Amino acid sequence: MQACAGVRSVVVSQDVRWIVSGDDGKKAIVWNAATHEKVRELADHADQVFGVDISSDSTRVASVGGNTIRVSSITSGNQLLPTLPHRGVISVKFSPDGSRFATASNDYGFHVYSTHDGAIVFDSGSRGSMGLWPVTNPLAWSSDGQQLFVAEVERITCFNVSNASSSEWSINGADFRVTIVSNGRFIACSATSPVSLWDCVSRKQIGSLITHTTEIHSVALSPSGSYFAYGNNTNITIYNLRDVFHPKYFDHDPHALRNVLIRQQLQASQLPLVQLSDEALKSWIQQDPTNIEKLLSEEMTSASSPSHYMLANRALIRARLKHLSLAIDDVKEVILLSPYHTLTFTHMCIKSLEIQPSSIGYIAMAVALLGQGDQEGALRTFDLAFHDCEVQDNRFLLLLKSILVFESGNQEDAIIRVEHLTTRANNDHDDEAAYLHTQARPRSHVHEERKVWTCNTVDRACKEPSPMISLLFGWNFSGMDIIAQQRLCETLYAEERTTEAVEILLNIIRTSDEDVRGSKETSDWIADFTKKCATRLGDVGDEVPRSVEHDNGLPQYPTALSLGPPSPAGLLIKWSRDRAGKGLWEDALQYANDAVKVDPSYPWGYGAKHVALHGAKRYEEAVDAFKTMLHAIEQSKDSAIRQLRNDYISPSETIAAIERIVREILKNCPLVVINVTTGCLCDCPARIRIFKTDQSFFELVSSMTRKVDSERIQRVVASFFGYVMFSHAWQGNEPLFQDVNAVESVWNLPDKPLNQKLRSFCEETRRLGHNWAWSDTCCIDKSTSSILNQSLTSMYKWYADSAATLVFLAGVVHPTKPGDLTRSLWMTRAWTLQELLAPKVVFFYDSEWQPYLSDTGSNHKESPVIMQELADAINIPRGTIGTFSPDDLGVREKLRLASTRNATVEEDVAYSLIGIFRSDIRPHYGEGADALGHLLEEIVTRSGEVTVLAWSGKSSSYNSCLPASIAIYNQTPFNPPPIEGDEMETCITELRGKLSKEEVLRIYKRINSLPAPRFAARRLHLPCIVFPVRGLSKQGLHKSSEKLYLAEVPGLGNVEFITADDLLLHKRQKFVFAHPWISHIRGPSSGPAWADDPESDTDFDSGSDSDAGSDGVVLLHTPQVGRHAKALQMIARLGQPFNALLLVQQPNREYKRVAADNEIIVSGIGTNITPKNVRAQVLEIL
Repeated sequence: MQACAGVRSVVVSQDVRWIVSGDDGKKAIVWNAATHEKVRELADHADQVFGVDISSDSTRVASVGGNTIRVSSITSGNQLLPTLPHRGVISVKFSPDGSRFATASNDYGFHVYSTHDGAIVFDSGSRGSMGLWPVTNPLAWSSDGQQLFVAEVERITCFNVSNASSSEWSINGADFRVTIVSNGRFIACSATSPVSLWDCVSRKQIGSLITHTTEIHSVALSPSGSYFAYGNNTNITIYNLRDVFHPKYFDHDPHALRNVLIRQQLQASQLPLVQLSDEALKSWIQQDPTNIEKLLSEEMTSASSPSHYMLANRALIRARLKHLSLAIDDVKEVILLSPYHTLTFTHMCIKSLEIQPSSIGYIAMAVALLGQGDQEGALRTFDLAFHDCEVQDNRFLLLLKSILVFESGNQEDAIIRVEHLTTRANNDHDDEAAYLHTQARPRSHVHEERKVWTCNTVDRACKEPSPMISLLFGWNFSGMDIIAQQRLCETLYAEERTTEAVEILLNIIRTSDEDVRGSKETSDWIADFTKKCATRLGDVGDEVPRSVEHDNGLPQYPTALSLGPPSPAGLLIKWSRDRAGKGLWEDALQYANDAVKVDPSYPWGYGAKHVALHGAKRYEEAVDAFKTMLHAIEQSKDSAIRQLRNDYISPSETIAAIERIVREILKNCPLVVINVTTGCLCDCPARIRIFKTDQSFFELVSSMTRKVDSERIQRVVASFFGYVMFSHAWQGNEPLFQDVNAVESVWNLPDKPLNQKLRSFCEETRRLGHNWAWSDTCCIDKSTSSILNQSLTSMYKWYADSAATLVFLAGVVHPTKPGDLTRSLWMTRAWTLQELLAPKVVFFYDSEWQPYLSDTGSNHKESPVIMQELADAINIPRGTIGTFSPDDLGVREKLRLASTRNATVEEDVAYSLIGIFRSDIRPHYGEGADALGHLLEEIVTRSGEVTVLAWSGKSSSYNSCLPASIAIYNQTPFNPPPIEGDEMETCITELRGKLSKEEVLRIYKRINSLPAPRFAARRLHLPCIVFPVRGLSKQGLHKSSEKLYLAEVPGLGNVEFITADDLLLHKRQKFVFAHPWISHIRGPSSGPAWADDPESDTDFDSGSDSDAGSDGVVLLHTPQVGRHAKALQMIARLGQPFNALLLVQQPNREYKRVAADNEIIVSGIGTNITPKNVRAQVLEIL
């Protein structure tokens, strides 16, 4: 395993799955302990990571360094708590139960935090500071988590976290940095030579080993305490402590540890109420009361004068053996010299008290009386024990009396007594007394509706509240504890807090002695309550598939399973779901697999497995697990479970829905794209195959178990198949479709500049997070005409639907400056117009593939600077560029935009505009200039727009009314100013004086009844107002090849025009001027023929002189009522100046346009209009 920098700390999880290291690279790294692979790097600290630790449940990792503390999930890496401050922090240690963790600092003491919310539970202030680099591992916890050992210079300080008290263990002559480690039984310290070991129970040094002359940097103890390891320089040394210390330190039997504690307590004479021989003490510790009685009797026989201790001790043992008369006999035959003459035993002879009145004698008498049922006498006798005790024993006797009160049946009184004793001891700052009381202190568990009294022990280090009390008097505190814990269990069960009840139940079974468990009442209760809890937990497990709630208080499943639930699979599933709810997917999977092993026919085990695998992002396996779950439901013997199959959809149904949406999306995608990962060209089937092996596909299938979410499928599929388009100016021998196919990948193309351009495009596409790229160089098989034609007609939509378009400005050097874009070659190419307008997202790059103007935004179409530069260059609003739609601009405006661009292939001038005009023309390379004719023909036919005829210059061979070049549309056509307001009123007044109403409506009908223009067989059928030319004469040369002509036109007067054509004046030819701008004449309300208007009055003049045009065009009837004013307005517009088309009639009565070098602008008829000089006709023009 290779860390990022020098390793400062290492820790191994208790489940041996993880290793976490902290290093000089400011990182905490999680490693897989089995494979030694790096799993993840946790969030960086501001400085070296000096300390790391893992919680006992192996789910959390804490790391410290740079004055901060971080607690993270070991499986996900997510930070579980806010970053916590602690200046100079160098070490961290979780408590054994993981509920707290401690940190130590050089100069600012140590802190204890809550793992739940990061709150500071304890702050030592300046106490416990390490000083300047004196310590490497300064923290260790006691096994119960109540005491924290902190190594300082020349001492170890033991802090009691519960009451903030402390004691110090001196380290004399510390030669090296202090390093400590604890396994709950020992503490090893490497500050001196040799290494010293301390007993956690007695808090005294118990030995030394390992003499070393160089500094030890780290030490470790095995969990059993049998082995000790240390490291210095390059060596690691391991010692077997069983070869060094007495076997008593390695006996982990609970009773053995209890015996050690008792022996140490008695031998230390902490409570000098008894005196025993070593042999009697040993027998007593071994809980052999019969043998103790024998030994004490023998000692009394051999003694010249039995001591009061012997008699009192034998009385206690006989009371425990239920030999109550013999116990009393040991203390009779002496008249009790006491002022309490009313006691029931006033005239009894008491041997022990006869020899010497003592506390232990009165206690023995009280115990015997209690055994006979004399509770009142027992309590009164016990009071006499206070007369003959030492002052320091008073508190202990008060505690004993409280226990006696409890045993006499007054439990609540006993509880109150001990609470008072504890409060007084705390108030007096008497730590030893408080510790003694709290060992047996009854604690009240308060509920909303009632109090349930418990005698739950506070000090979890000891298996019993006070080993000495239990030893001396045979009082079993577990009995007290069980009564209260049973009540608490029943209360929690009634509140449906079953998991908490189980925890207490298991504690009863684990901590109570054989006598308590062996009683019929207790054993029956344990059996009944275990069955109840096991049944409920199993039922809850069955309900998990129908619930999304997780029980955060659930005990570990092995413990719950030990109850023997009727449905272990259900319980395993519940735990799996709980782990899944916390994001612990591997744990959830393990429990789900266990559930499947327990009951392979149970569907919900596979359901839990599906959830865990899905959460772990193992989607393909999750789909298989879900399929198995459905099969198990279908095969279940339980009809209710089989009925649940209707609640689910099968993966095949989801896949079918996905495939439908994939097909719909790919309809609008390029036919072939580049897979930017492999560099291969992929058609639609290839992309579908790749998608079906992708994690996003399996994630979709796995996530839809009850219904198909079409909207989500649409989003995921659209994202996966999202593609990026390339826009550039061709520079020569670009890599073609066949070139890439020959080498199978763009990454395999020869190392040439144009190949590198394509590769750079693919690399940038991949950097932006997309899978697919399209370039017109290699993604179109131009050898297949059908594919080429489909690509050309679809290209605008491909750009419009792309995830982004990348524009490469080959000639724009880096760094760029404003104006470089609009002066680039790219702005002159025909195809790049649609590549600019169609996409929603565009990025411009200079010749070094750096963003234009260093703009790193998410879309250059949202850049005001870049868009304004383009808007100024092409003279349309920048908003239109950003969100262009073909409907945003008129026909003439689009043609103007195209007029400034050119193409290498002549046909591309037209084909590049197919999408912008929504044209349906079919590309056919080889048609040359006719391509533009086809496009303009379709524009006129589809839109009825005749502004395409407003040009001057050379005519097209396709049709004389169309221009030979699109560049002509860069001209600004003549557009007469609108007649409005007073000017319109003046014209209407004049027309009213010259034309009758009938004449006005007749003209109105002729103009309004003209059909839309259309093409047929390259012939333009043009509706227009025709003005015949009466005379035509040549006036001379205008320029070298241009002639000036003068035409005499009735109604229009003399009209001059210039043309390069030689007009044959000597031949008999008919010339006419055409006014084709019918939509302008009709005005803003021009639209459908008014004969179709339901409000029209169809009773109008049907005189034969005006029902048909001169070419035999039948005119539609036009309403009279309410149309007179509009008709006058139309005639007023007819009189305006206009751009006239000069046409010459052909032998077959068709016409051809005479191309003029400038627009022919005629002055118009004004108001000198009559029905006879308004000739509305449709002319056929070649």
